[in-house]
Amino acid sequence: MTALTRPALQLSAVSRSFGAVRALSNVTLTIEAGKCLGLVGHNGAGKSTLMNILVGALRPDQGALLFDGQPLDNVTVASAQKLGVRCVFQELSLCPNLTVAENARVLHPSIQGFGWRKRAGKMIEKMLDRIFPGHAIPPDAPVADLSIGRRQMVEIARAFTVTDGGPLRIVILDEPTSSLDATTARQLLEFVREESKNGVSCILISHMLGEVLDCCDQIAVMKNGQIVATGPVEDFNRQSLVDLMSGGEHPERARQAHAERHAMEAPIVVQAESAGRGLPFIARRGEVIGLAGLAGHGQTQFLVDVFDSALTHHPKITVTGEVCFVAGDRQSDGVFPLWTIADNIAVASLTNLRNGALLARSREHALAQKWGKIMNIRANSLEDQILSLSGGNQQKALFARALATTSSVVLMDDPMRGVDIATKLDVYDIIAREAADGRTFVWYTTELEELEYCDRVYVFQNGRIVSEMAGDEINEASVIGSSFKDSDAA
Repeated sequence: MTALTRPALQLSAVSRSFGAVRALSNVTLTIEAGKCLGLVGHNGAGKSTLMNILVGALRPDQGALLFDGQPLDNVTVASAQKLGVRCVFQELSLCPNLTVAENARVLHPSIQGFGWRKRAGKMIEKMLDRIFPGHAIPPDAPVADLSIGRRQMVEIARAFTVTDGGPLRIVILDEPTSSLDATTARQLLEFVREESKNGVSCILISHMLGEVLDCCDQIAVMKNGQIVATGPVEDFNRQSLVDLMSGGEHPERARQAHAERHAMEAPIVVQAESAGRGLPFIARRGEVIGLAGLAGHGQTQFLVDVFDSALTHHPKITVTGEVCFVAGDRQSDGVFPLWTIADNIAVASLTNLRNGALLARSREHALAQKWGKIMNIRANSLEDQILSLSGGNQQKALFARALATTSSVVLMDDPMRGVDIATKLDVYDIIAREAADGRTFVWYTTELEELEYCDRVYVFQNGRIVSEMAGDEINEASVIGSSFKDSDAA
């Protein structure tokens, strides 16, 4: 066995339970040196539990871990770090009150002494330049001031940096492109492939199946806490992965969904004047409107402005009807972390759940149960705390909150972060049904495939709309081309 094909890390019959819930059951898996392993599965399949065991955050109830063929006992976060195992977390682990350079120092304590901030800043900036050319992230910027996409870039660069602490052996990437635009995601995946050639093993956890099929050498599929399939990437395609995860076929419904809607004569519900030399924005009743372009070019701010204009007067934006918002950054803008799942679902509908001047708890409970079931939120009880859910199930609760309201306009800020493919398809169907009933959706997404579910797409660049597309015009080449349109003059 050559150095590039030896097992870097092996799990043998690993199991883990949380009370009566069996999160992992007899999982056996091999991560080869210098290879990229794609790990896919629906939310709650056990992926995060498995990764937490690998990085020492959790201990298995039974089973063994072997590193370079040697058994490991009582793996801790510190010992995993010394072995060269790093993880890029889906929910991000940066300290928002610290700068980019200071966050780099947290993971690399060997950087110390006089001038450590400057050295840490140069280190993280050098890695950002390698992975994301043209990133424009200053090392002295507070993390709290960065967009979620740039925070994700910093988290990734920090994980790949190497100091005196030891060599880098295995990097676990948990939904690393969930907040990145297509161009930045492509930069990352190209870098991952290069690092694999240099001997670093990578584990890519992603619900974006195209990325897994393009980037990985091997794939492992998880379902209900078990590995249900493993093999070289050539043995799989998108449909076979969907079938393995969900147990059934999901027909292609993107074109069918919006081909059935004819909204050109419907009343306008959102209208915005052009910004600078940009195009005006119009959304009609029953339309699904996509916002595209490179991340950080004004899409989220536009959604915020539309939401605010529904509450207060905005000189350039007119909104007819009630508006609700589905946040993509659930940690900062989405969940109420101290509340139950039911309370998080019902909070936006409290005005409609009153019995006289008081809140009718029975109606609140019924609303939460209805939409929890529609969204298929995986929980023992909706009275459990919201943080007991996986990230994807937390996102489902945010969808349930928005769709349970009487709002006629639903604003969605890259809402599918960390949501598995089966749930995505179900949500797409729900969006199509709600749009057919007259609801309007304004949807910013960094996943180009999702734009095919939209009736029309507006491409943003530097805070202005540079292109409008409809029907067959909506494709990856057109969106990327428009994203760089007139970039020198922008």
